[in-house]
Amino acid sequence: MAVKTRRQNCREQHAQASPADRERSSRVSPAHGGSGGGGKAPGRRPGREAKPASCNSAQLHKNRLLSVPASIRHHLGLSLPACIRIGITLALAAVAGILHWYHVSNLFENDRHFSHLSTLEKEMAFRTEMGLYYSYFKTIIEAPSFLNGLSSIMNDRLTEYPLVINTLKRFNLYPEVVLASWYRVYTSTMDFFGIATKMCWSVNRGEGLNPVESCEGLGDPAYFYVTFVFILNGIMLSLFFLYGTYLSGSRLGGIVTVLCFFFNHGESTRVMWTPPLRESFSYPFLVLQLLLLTHILRSPNPGKGAFVALGVSNVFFMLPWQFAQFVLLTQIASLFASYIMGYLAAAKLQTLLLTHMISLLACFVLMFGNAMLLTSFYASSLVSIWGIIALRHDIAKYCKPGIVTWVTEGLGWLISTVILKGLTSVVLGATDDAHISSLIKSKFTSYKDFDTMMYTCAAEFDFIEKETPLRYMKTLLLPVNLLIFAAIASSTIKDVWTYLRWTKTEPPKANQQDRPAQFANGELVYHILQLIAFTVLAVLIMRLKLFLTPHMCIMASLICSRQLFGWIKQKYKQQLLVFGILSLMAIQGLANVQNQWSIMGEFSNLPQEEVIEWIKENTRPDAVFAGAMPTMASVKLSANRPIVNHPHYEDAGLRERTKLVYAMYSRKPAEQVKSNLVRLGVDYFILEDSWCTRRSRPGCSMPEIWDVEDPEHAGKIPLCTILGRDSRPHFTTLFQNNIYKVLKVSKTAKDR
Repeated sequence: MAVKTRRQNCREQHAQASPADRERSSRVSPAHGGSGGGGKAPGRRPGREAKPASCNSAQLHKNRLLSVPASIRHHLGLSLPACIRIGITLALAAVAGILHWYHVSNLFENDRHFSHLSTLEKEMAFRTEMGLYYSYFKTIIEAPSFLNGLSSIMNDRLTEYPLVINTLKRFNLYPEVVLASWYRVYTSTMDFFGIATKMCWSVNRGEGLNPVESCEGLGDPAYFYVTFVFILNGIMLSLFFLYGTYLSGSRLGGIVTVLCFFFNHGESTRVMWTPPLRESFSYPFLVLQLLLLTHILRSPNPGKGAFVALGVSNVFFMLPWQFAQFVLLTQIASLFASYIMGYLAAAKLQTLLLTHMISLLACFVLMFGNAMLLTSFYASSLVSIWGIIALRHDIAKYCKPGIVTWVTEGLGWLISTVILKGLTSVVLGATDDAHISSLIKSKFTSYKDFDTMMYTCAAEFDFIEKETPLRYMKTLLLPVNLLIFAAIASSTIKDVWTYLRWTKTEPPKANQQDRPAQFANGELVYHILQLIAFTVLAVLIMRLKLFLTPHMCIMASLICSRQLFGWIKQKYKQQLLVFGILSLMAIQGLANVQNQWSIMGEFSNLPQEEVIEWIKENTRPDAVFAGAMPTMASVKLSANRPIVNHPHYEDAGLRERTKLVYAMYSRKPAEQVKSNLVRLGVDYFILEDSWCTRRSRPGCSMPEIWDVEDPEHAGKIPLCTILGRDSRPHFTTLFQNNIYKVLKVSKTAKDR
């Protein structure tokens, strides 16, 4: 029986265990999937039935509603009842945040049995690009000083050997920099005061395996890292509650938003399975940004502070995630559509555009001049819309108010954005985002190439699953959103129709200087336009339902809005209706939550552990490796060896390198593939037999993907199959288990 015993010389901290779930897809993307052999062990490591008293959870204290001093209330202009209402709202938001933090942290623990994993196993649990991002956090905390670690990642020689790259410019690593600085401050402070920060155990893994040391507590780097990710995402749900409350004008609306999020949790987030991904750090700031934007749209005269806060949230949203610019593009497009229809005044839209421009330039500076920011459709769209608003009076001279003007402005925005994007890309010589255009093209045509198939063969980049709308139906999220959409759309159509009829009979006066916002409810119109945009993104790329589902939860709060459903005369009748809907939602929603908590697993990847240990013991520290992108991330993280390719596929140069490396899974001659590897400076290639045969669907195995790129050799036996039998004469097999084979690349010069 495996036993986990406490190490006497280790520092202490309480730990927790818990349950988990999720519907798992067995399909793995060649570009982003994990390496074979990983996953959960059939059983869990027993042990630690009892813990010292010092490890017990802190006692829960009763919340007290403190009265606000009269002087503070007077300064804020709030009455005592208003202060009490605000206090209740903030308390409910805090409860929602704590519940979500507890939920995701325990799902993660149950999924991996993280508390019982060794340091190496924890690192291997961060698969694919997660391991790449975490490796930079590890680099900084293990450096002699913070500045030394920061310099190391800004002059990185391991990630794309032999190149020296600034990873802060390339990989959106500010979250790792911030967390690493906090970790260093925390551990040094605790050491100074002699306070224990972690507890370590000796874990007997059974099955003839050697015992490993497992640590938990904030003093353990991996624990520290994931803890703050989960805290941030707990705060995110607090913001969701405040967002739903503010949008609907009712705390019940905030409760509806939170419950919808929990009932559709598996469709709303994946932070509990993939903490280090960029969205885990970035998305909470989008929620804050949307809340601030809603306030700005609703307020007749929002103060400068609101726009400053919006700009800061823009920066915090964009800095951690390269995809943020595409989300903000949909936001700008939705705001522009609101302006065209008369729901947003030109002056306010111009101020919003200026805020976005300043935050974009701030990110450009902080990202050390990352050209993808300035050559994005988002940047071009900001300039295009600004130009159209500046020319609005000239457009009015030649176009009649109404449909003709709207179409002219819409087409002008679309055409000028595309032209500007193309020009800036040519001027700045940026091609890193060229694969995005190819990916979109492949969605609507039969176009295929190596890069697009690396994406489209992954389930998360395919069209949305047919089962997803059915899941929305079962929790009533889709019917409720359709009802709200119909209510807002009918009011909007009535407003627009009235306006169009008015412009025919009473055209604008010649001395009219501006086109004001004609109608109320501009923030509601923006929200349905944003919902449409998120729906389009989710339909085209399944992964992006992580924007759609939470926004549907926000929109569901409007079922409590008196503004929309004031025709239900008595307020209590509307509340009874809402409680009835929530009761029906809970039937499937609670089943979904129980399903998440029902899976008990344990991460185990013994084949990869063997190959990592072999690399550390049998190769030089400067030995260069190539192989599947997910495996390379683990080699860099755990073995600290130089690699030539990695899972961050958004760089044009990296895509070319990966294509040369992945030729090992093509049907090309071995001599040609070896020549390319030698040119890249590769010493060892890690061959995975599963990559020869695995495919998510017909036409999506690596040899089949290469047939599209290299039809000349189609029909031949894949090189990986040949080398699996006998790697000579161009390669030498040095290590082999049931998943991995380490091949030494034969070179004309003296071997490294």
